[in-house]
Amino acid sequence: MYDLVSFVGRGGVRRRVIKGLIKPNSPTDLAKQLDIERSTVSRVILELAEKGLVECLTPDSRMGRYYRTTEIGRKVIDVIEGKGE
Repeated sequence: MYDLVSFVGRGGVRRRVIKGLIKPNSPTDLAKQLDIERSTVSRVILELAEKGLVECLTPDSRMGRYYRTTEIGRKVIDVIEGKGE
């Protein structure tokens, strides 16, 4: 678990993206909300998904994919924010 906390905590953009996906969101909309390039948001989402921290809710869609933070991702956020173990 703490390797995931370290992974997310090391990157300010990762932290912002994972928190931005607590509610389902698309990379395009999240990029606008966070004022980050869409390509950066997409890359970070893929990194987080590979670690099991976010999941795609619409995997069969080529466009308009939506993602959200997984349960383990929410636990990582809680630890980073001092709310969890």
